[in-house]
Amino acid sequence: MFKTLATLIHGQNARAEDRVRDAFAIELIDQKIRESDNSLRAAKATLASLIQRQRSEEKQHAGLKSRIADLTRRAQEALASDREDLAAEAARAIAAMENELTLRAETLARLDQKVMRLRSSIEAGHRRIIDLKQGAIQARAVRREQDIQMRMHRSGVTSSSVDEAEELIARVLGRDDPFERSEILADINRDLDGGSIADRMADAGFGHATRSTPDDVLARLKAAQD
Repeated sequence: MFKTLATLIHGQNARAEDRVRDAFAIELIDQKIRESDNSLRAAKATLASLIQRQRSEEKQHAGLKSRIADLTRRAQEALASDREDLAAEAARAIAAMENELTLRAETLARLDQKVMRLRSSIEAGHRRIIDLKQGAIQARAVRREQDIQMRMHRSGVTSSSVDEAEELIARVLGRDDPFERSEILADINRDLDGGSIADRMADAGFGHATRSTPDDVLARLKAAQD
């Protein structure tokens, strides 16, 4: 029983955590990007320190090799002048410097490897942060679209409302014109009363004109000019 309750509580907590993560997804993304930027800056500072130490080791390594070469030449000149005592002293110094040169070469090799690995990691991290920032831009665009859709839904601007409004507009526009209907009814009534046939016969020249025509108006205008 206790295990069952614990499982239910754990599941409820997990769902609550998921809801919180969904609600604050953009904020969490931004926070993770800031943390990644901070880690990248720290890695860059470490790389700069390693490169600085690498350059210092390279200078000391080169200086040590130069000193060994100079002291070796002097020891050879001392032997040539039968100063074996000075040559032996120089040999002891050269041996110590050669041992130090070996240690510095090993240190320099390790530094080279560390610099190479860290530089590669920084480049990969930099590319991933760029991808994260691009993903964050897309996530914000999606979230804005979702917010707009939610506001439209709350305000009643839904697809069903739009469809209903369009249907009402179509019904209004599709209704018959009452004025046109009255004119048609008047024409029908004239036909039934015989007025229509009288108008057509007058237009054909049989009997007196029952209505004014464009030809009558034009003839009257010409007569007025004469």
